[in-house]
Amino acid sequence: MHESCNIPGLRADGSWDLPERLNMAAQCLSHPAEKTALIDMTGQARRDISYGGLAEMTDGLARYLLQRIQPGDRVGVLLSQSPWCAAAHLAIWKAGGISVPLFKLFKRDALASRAGDAGVRFVFTDAEGAGLLGDLAEAVMTDSAGLEGAPVPFAEAAPETPAVLIYTSGTTGSPKGALHGHRVLTGHLPGVAISHDHLGQEGDVLWTPADWAWIGGLFDVLMPGLALGVPVVAARLDKFSPEACAGLIAKAGVRNIFFPPTALRMLKAAGQGLNGLRSVASGGEPLGAEMLAWGRRHLGVTINEFYGQTECNMVASSCAADFEPRPGCIGKAVPGHELAVIDEAGTPTEGEGDVAIRRGSASMLLEYWNRPEETAAKFRGEWLVTGDRGIWEGDYLRFVGREDDVITSGGYRIGPAEIEDCLLTHPAVATVGVVGKPDPMRTEIVKAYVVLKPGAAASEKELQDYVKDRLAHYSYPREVAFLDALPMTVTGKVIRKELKARATGELQ
Repeated sequence: MHESCNIPGLRADGSWDLPERLNMAAQCLSHPAEKTALIDMTGQARRDISYGGLAEMTDGLARYLLQRIQPGDRVGVLLSQSPWCAAAHLAIWKAGGISVPLFKLFKRDALASRAGDAGVRFVFTDAEGAGLLGDLAEAVMTDSAGLEGAPVPFAEAAPETPAVLIYTSGTTGSPKGALHGHRVLTGHLPGVAISHDHLGQEGDVLWTPADWAWIGGLFDVLMPGLALGVPVVAARLDKFSPEACAGLIAKAGVRNIFFPPTALRMLKAAGQGLNGLRSVASGGEPLGAEMLAWGRRHLGVTINEFYGQTECNMVASSCAADFEPRPGCIGKAVPGHELAVIDEAGTPTEGEGDVAIRRGSASMLLEYWNRPEETAAKFRGEWLVTGDRGIWEGDYLRFVGREDDVITSGGYRIGPAEIEDCLLTHPAVATVGVVGKPDPMRTEIVKAYVVLKPGAAASEKELQDYVKDRLAHYSYPREVAFLDALPMTVTGKVIRKELKARATGELQ
């Protein structure tokens, strides 16, 4: 187990330190006004934003909201990495609302499904985002918000008060909204600190190429950095490249990075080393011994792997400052989170089983938004079941594989159901099955197996463009194969396992 002393958010005995009143905006703005909160690299030149400056931006947006929303109303945030993105979330929490992160790479259908399900009325965005939204919700331009006015008090909130609604990748059915309370930030602090060899050392500066619309960017980097007083870099890399990454690290003085595995593989493939780093954390899937060895040689650090999901994040982590990593394992349980490998009856087992987290974790969701049956199905007794398979090796947790059909591609977790639903609306498509096909660079690529309607015709590019125009750009099928029939169950469900085996066999 990790040592739990001096870990933010926890008492010395490893129990959570949650006050009766808790507002995440107050947690993030609780540092001296002159201290640097954000390093803005989105413009031509570096611009440092102080906590005082960020508080003023936050209050300007909060004053707007207080005249328009009631406590518990959902407000979207459709912004890339930027100081305004941080201020928008903080303003929503300060005003008592629930923030809904939305992604700039989403197309209209993907935005509509999430904004509609959440009941979003307003969306903080910019001109680019307003064009994507259209008439889905009222677009509020953040950079035109007035900064003049009295400071806004923090809304009364408790650890269980709903604060943020983050949509999953839609691994089974349509994307589900994971509703989190104000305790979710505290729940992330121990794992974030541990995964960066005790984040908060003198000179630490934190960055990730991951977008802040996902739990990895928002709660593994941005908000923990603000809460811990570690400057966070805001930068918009339109397309990740090893050269741009190295340049940004040098210009912004980055010392601590969360890299998705695909970014690490791209750096390795390009032969791109990085200088000046104190810590590198990575999560998504195990990296293996070769990648860990490469990190030591070319990044100058031991990469710390961590584990979690949108519903309950940062629950296991490696920490090279405390113990040697074990290749293929995802570290040890983070203090405050009780992990187990359980059998179908919900009983912990020493053999292979389902990775699970006991109720009581501060980073655990309150519920799936308006889906009580799916919330109940996520639990097996007192355990939240992650959908991943694992086995213990002493107190190290080894990741065996995913139980569901989620596709991990380029650092994104992609649910096949949403892509299948999109393709089924194409006039030429009769039925379709979508799976992940192993790929050395992206982990997997999205592959679609399509059966066309009698007499209909469609090309691979036509179907690829059809998905690109409607869903997130990264989730389009990079390969499309046309079949006469799909493997089906007796109840008419596509047997993705057989398609997955077929896709894997194509590599031989």
